[in-house]
Amino acid sequence: MDKLLTSRHGPWVAGGILGLLAVLLVKLGNPGNMGFCVACFTRDVAGALGLHRAAVVQYLRPEIPGFVLGAFLSSLMFREYSPRGGSSPVVRFFLGMCAMFGALVFLGCPWRAYLRLAGGDWNALYGIGGLIVGILIGIAFLWNGFSLGAAERNPRAAGLVLPVMALALLAFAVLKPLFGPEGTGPIFFSEKGPGAQHAPLYISLAVGLVVGWLAQRSRFCTVGALRDLFMMGDGHLFKGIVAFTVVAFAANYALGYFHPGFEKQPVAHTQDLWNFMGMVLSGLAFTLAGGCPGRQLIMAGEGDGDAAVFVLGMLTGAAFAHNFSAASSGAGVGPMGIPVTIIGLVFCLAVGFASRTRTA
Repeated sequence: MDKLLTSRHGPWVAGGILGLLAVLLVKLGNPGNMGFCVACFTRDVAGALGLHRAAVVQYLRPEIPGFVLGAFLSSLMFREYSPRGGSSPVVRFFLGMCAMFGALVFLGCPWRAYLRLAGGDWNALYGIGGLIVGILIGIAFLWNGFSLGAAERNPRAAGLVLPVMALALLAFAVLKPLFGPEGTGPIFFSEKGPGAQHAPLYISLAVGLVVGWLAQRSRFCTVGALRDLFMMGDGHLFKGIVAFTVVAFAANYALGYFHPGFEKQPVAHTQDLWNFMGMVLSGLAFTLAGGCPGRQLIMAGEGDGDAAVFVLGMLTGAAFAHNFSAASSGAGVGPMGIPVTIIGLVFCLAVGFASRTRTA
């Protein structure tokens, strides 16, 4: 199996398995068209930790620590654990925040954009279009020598920080400690809304571990796939996106979850321009940082400290998005969603222009 995953067939094999697992998680309780969503799940984790108080999106999603630990164990097993870091960490932190702002305006990461499409949510077409435009802008910077600097090797223990954090999150999810007054906090769980919809904890964790392993071995990345396709004409990783979407569509259709249209889609809104612009921001931030949010979790599990900083930026961005009313809901874009998207785009463009090594 490992030889298959690391071969030229790896991305589409991994993508197909991920697409099937995502739909099965919906059948087992995850929100509609949200078997996996790194942005939404990170938002739920932020809420569960009390970093925001949007009561309907608070749950310690086991899939997130599962991705990290699956990649960590895989990298140890195959001797690819390589702690490294020091490539503009502060910039990467704010890129992570901006990526989250855009994703929560759209209501999904790139993985969920394709899952929404596979479930018949045509609003996802605007998000995927925005993602492509954001990646193309990022490619323009890459062609002009964009770089955040070289990472350096770190002590082996340095790469353990995020896996240990993942273990702590799992412990909190299982133990559900109540330290606060009147039996509240520090971990919060939604009683209604998307945060209250979830597959059984241990099944979610097991799937997360499998996904972490598959993605680590196959290098599955939804942003890197489009970047390589447009920049170099290399469709190797793009096959993973195709397989992911096609298998998810087939599973949705077989289970009766395929409901085509724009209206009344689960955890989605119909403000087309901001579905598009939110993902322009996310696509640009992900390209400048070197990978989609799922890939950032996988790299963090492998010991990449810069990816871990980006992930912490996403966690913080989720808290800010809800605390500052920038996150969208099924009713539409939040009151501060539009200005936050514009500010995020200005920041990412400034980073892109400031970090070029040549101008022609």
